[in-house]
Amino acid sequence: MIAPEGQDDDLRWMDAALNLGERSLGLAAPNPSVGAILVKDGAVVGRGVTASGGRPHAERIAIAQAGEAARGATLYVTLEPCAHFGVTPPCADAIVEAGIARVVSAMEDPNPDVAGKGHARLRAAGIEVTVGPGSAQARRDHRGHIMRVTAGQPCVTLKLAETADGYASGGPHDARLRITGQIANLRVQIMRSTHEAIMIGVETALADDPALTVRLPGLDRKPWRVVLDTHLRLPAGSRLARGARHLPTLAICGRKAPKDASARLADCGVVVERVGLDPEGHVDLGQSLRALAERGVTRVFSEGGPKVAGRLINLSLADDVVLITAEKPLGRPGQPSLSEQARAALLDPQRYAPVDRVIYGPDVMRRFERAP
Repeated sequence: MIAPEGQDDDLRWMDAALNLGERSLGLAAPNPSVGAILVKDGAVVGRGVTASGGRPHAERIAIAQAGEAARGATLYVTLEPCAHFGVTPPCADAIVEAGIARVVSAMEDPNPDVAGKGHARLRAAGIEVTVGPGSAQARRDHRGHIMRVTAGQPCVTLKLAETADGYASGGPHDARLRITGQIANLRVQIMRSTHEAIMIGVETALADDPALTVRLPGLDRKPWRVVLDTHLRLPAGSRLARGARHLPTLAICGRKAPKDASARLADCGVVVERVGLDPEGHVDLGQSLRALAERGVTRVFSEGGPKVAGRLINLSLADDVVLITAEKPLGRPGQPSLSEQARAALLDPQRYAPVDRVIYGPDVMRRFERAP
């Protein structure tokens, strides 16, 4: 691919690397999904994205693809190359050995094992290093990795669907609402595919009996299916429990949840994780997220219903909030999609900032980012 003229080369090539890195979102954990592109004489000579499971790293894949053409080339990479020995030797060493002349990275890796050491290793070898192009998008794409290595928990994307008059469902005895249309539903499936865990509350599991799978043709993704279930009420006959031998399924419960219920779910293949409770008697969300991080999860997609959504927002644990509003109102009393307190927090610019508004057929998607 030949570079078009008249554009800022570093920003343009970094944008291409970021787009490449997005392909492994939801697959690369516990490592970040990094994109790497090698450019020489205005043409791409190698490219790589972190492989499924986190190995090999993007830089090594790009270097292997380029072969001898890597010598004298510029490497565009969305995160600082690693400088420590893990499962494989450092990528910084591979870059030096390949004879790469210049490295442009979007951001420094906050992982204490790296944290500037990769860039320092490259500079010490005489390689020109530029840091910063594309950094804003890189921080969004690598947020799960950043939070896992700095705060010990994954990032959380909260998705909510509501009617035009603000309801997530009808009354207690109403049939399940189909709020959003096909275009928005497909977009939600794409969002699911970029996360390693899909999380709901047990009330949603009991009311809707969801499968929590990624349903996109030709795309084989098996994220953790996570239920926040303080007292282990998830039935063994639920779709989640019945599919647990083939799809990773986790029930997070309180420490005093019934042992017989735990054994029943374990017999189905459900993994049971016990955590402490919050002051209201629910499983502690912070502890739950840290338990997921310990299992290598960096990105969580929460579809947990109004109660879980409200807790995530009020506790500032939702990093991205995706609110999809349908064209039609419910037209009668129902279950609000958010409590007044949670909606006020979401609309408070000191806590959440609106960043996107997209039309999906009859539905409107608004995305909010948690303030730093």
